[in-house]
Amino acid sequence: MLYVDGNWVEPGTAAIQPEDRGYNFGDGIYEVVRIYRGKMYQWEGHITRLFRSAREIKMELPWTEEELLHIANQLLEKNGITHEDDAILYLQVSRGYAPRQHDIPGDIRPVIMGFVRRKERPHADMKKGMTARLVPDIRWLRCDIKTLNLLGAVLVKQEAKDAGAQESILHRDGIVTECSASNLFAVKDGALYTHPANNLILHGITRQVVIELAKKNNIKVYEEAFDTEFLKQADELFLTGTTVEVMPIISVDGQAVGSGQVGPMAQKLQALFEEHIYSEVLV
Repeated sequence: MLYVDGNWVEPGTAAIQPEDRGYNFGDGIYEVVRIYRGKMYQWEGHITRLFRSAREIKMELPWTEEELLHIANQLLEKNGITHEDDAILYLQVSRGYAPRQHDIPGDIRPVIMGFVRRKERPHADMKKGMTARLVPDIRWLRCDIKTLNLLGAVLVKQEAKDAGAQESILHRDGIVTECSASNLFAVKDGALYTHPANNLILHGITRQVVIELAKKNNIKVYEEAFDTEFLKQADELFLTGTTVEVMPIISVDGQAVGSGQVGPMAQKLQALFEEHIYSEVLV
C-alpha cells in the first residue's frame, strides 16, 4: 500500500496532478529511511534533515514530526513489515499543484507520498567491493538539500555504468566531492578523509554515524577537501549511504585501490556499523 496525499492506494493505481510542481519542476524533497528487522534506523536524523530541506527551499510543511512518524508506522504496518524484514521507507513531499509558473505560488498545499519496499542488506557487495569511475560533478550547487532534482545524479551514474563501472566518484575541477548517491571516504595512513559537509555534498546520515564511530574508536577523521591525485594514492576508498552502508571501492578507472581487495579499515568500520545498527533496533 502507498500513502498518497492522505489516501491509501494500491501500487499501480496512484495518480498525480499534471501541474504538480514536483512533476513539472522537481520542486520537492524526500528521504529514504532504512528498516532493519522491522524497525526504522536513524529516524530522527532523517526527519530533521527533511525539515531542513523544506526550510532551504522555502516550503512550510503542514505536518508535525509526530504526524509524519504516524504515517511512517502505518506504512510499515499496512505493508506487513515484521521484525524479520529489512526494507526501505520512502517519503516524498512536493510543493503541491498550481498553474505552472516558475516562481513559488503564494497559496499552495504540499503533497506527501510514501511507500515501503523490502530490501536486503548488500552483504555480497560489501565483501567483494565495487568498481568506480571518476566523473565531473555536473550537479547544481546546493547538493546539501535532498530535493527531487536528481537528473545530474542520474547522468553521472549512467556515465559510470556505460564505462563498465558500478559507481561514479565526482569531482569539481579535480576536487573530489562524493558519489552519485552516497558519500565518499578515503583512507590514508590509518586516517579517514572526507569532503566537508558544505553545499557541495549531501549531509549523509550514514556518513555522520561512521564519523562518530571512527572517532569513538580512535580513528582520526579529517573533514577536508582532497583532490583526485590524493584519491589515487589512497590506501582504501569506501562510500557510505542508507542502502549501501559501508561499501568498499576496490578500483577506480580500472586501477586498483591499494591492494585491489577490501581493506582492513573498511572491514573494521563495517563491523562497527553493524554492531551499531543492531544495538539501536534490538532495544
